[in-house]
Amino acid sequence: MSLLNSIAIGFREIWAHKFRSMLTMLGIVLGVSSLVAMSSLVKGMENGMKEALVAIGGLEKVEVEEDDIPAYQSHLEEEAVGTTIHDVYALQQSAPLITQITPEMRIEPGGGWSSRGTLITKGTKTADRGAQVIGTWPSALEMNQHTVEHGRMFNQFDDDNAWNVCVIGTGVRDQLFGSPEELGREIIPVGESLNINNQPFRIIGMFKHYESEKHRKWRELQESQPKKDLTGPDRQRGRGGDRGSEDSVFRWKNSTIYIPLNTMWIKFRSGGFGTNTIPDRRLARFFMKVADVALMEPALQQARNVLMHTHKGIEDFSFQTQENWSENITSSIRNARMSGGFISAISLLVGGIGIMNIMLASITERVREIGIRKAVGATHIDVFVQILVESIVIALIGGFAGLIASYGLVEFLEWLSPASNAPVITLTTMGVAFLFSACVGILAGLFPALKASRLDPIQALRYE
Repeated sequence: MSLLNSIAIGFREIWAHKFRSMLTMLGIVLGVSSLVAMSSLVKGMENGMKEALVAIGGLEKVEVEEDDIPAYQSHLEEEAVGTTIHDVYALQQSAPLITQITPEMRIEPGGGWSSRGTLITKGTKTADRGAQVIGTWPSALEMNQHTVEHGRMFNQFDDDNAWNVCVIGTGVRDQLFGSPEELGREIIPVGESLNINNQPFRIIGMFKHYESEKHRKWRELQESQPKKDLTGPDRQRGRGGDRGSEDSVFRWKNSTIYIPLNTMWIKFRSGGFGTNTIPDRRLARFFMKVADVALMEPALQQARNVLMHTHKGIEDFSFQTQENWSENITSSIRNARMSGGFISAISLLVGGIGIMNIMLASITERVREIGIRKAVGATHIDVFVQILVESIVIALIGGFAGLIASYGLVEFLEWLSPASNAPVITLTTMGVAFLFSACVGILAGLFPALKASRLDPIQALRYE
């Protein structure tokens, strides 16, 4: 018997017992659709995490910051100079594996991370502590993946002359000039001025508004819902509604104020430390970008050698890469895929048991038919292939139906959780799910096919 005839007989058997076959296929349909839907949700989550990683500069970006000196050098603590602009110049000249360097200087003495002590005002309005005033070079635009949507970024001429100019994020705009949601129109404060620690700065540019896909969907959902009229005193709802750690990257970018590095140095850091009246050249940190992630280790070693020379052998600095972030993403996605795959595998296993059960029942019903086929010349292999093909046909039809159902399941899950990252269905996932359904059909049909092929034709013809 040819393979095509076997497939045709399989279809006829399915059609002859439509309701029973449909119930049998249901397990495969649920298993395939759940596998595709789960993989789509994980892929959407992965895209959201990687979106934040790209927005912060990518894997090639390395942060260099001042650090505590090691214990064996504790006697040299008073000689430690920290990270300075001289380190940047030295790396530019002597570290060819470093393609770009961007220094950052903060207002707070010592170059610390915090913005406490920085007062940002416009008239009677004051920006909150989340606003970060950073003195830097124009290269920060590329290093931190910023895009100036209105106006321009300050240039080398602005930096050389230490002009009081700045480029702000939309979060700062919202606090000092009003948000579009409040005013009902877009506010572009280019050409306006604000005060940083009572010094006037002219706004020459504004970055585009940054938000993750998850936050954008949440915001659109909130805007589409009618506003509730809450009575009683105003209250804060706490931080329980934070919509994911990756959103902090975008909030940080929206709350940034960039000013020229020389402006920061001359206008805010000219007091030095103690009795020293020389402007403080220490940096809060600086960023490097390596030529290639594959060259990360030799690039860091090259940078360490240069910095050990400029720091006179004192290791009072450290490198912070994005590798841990990337590894956390990989680990989280792998765990999610394993959990989802395990659940889907159970569904497919249940579907396979259903196929095996129905094929065993079918063999019982067709014992005399099998006996007649063997009596007229059908071999063990012919019977084995016939039963196995019928099992595979059921599984493949169920798998195809499961792929179609997966689109509906994904749409339902997206409707159920509209503020989550959009699920992404890939051809690879669909192919794997369909292949699994075929494998389940083969495994589920092996035992019934083997049992049918071993039937004795004389005993089968006598079966009532």
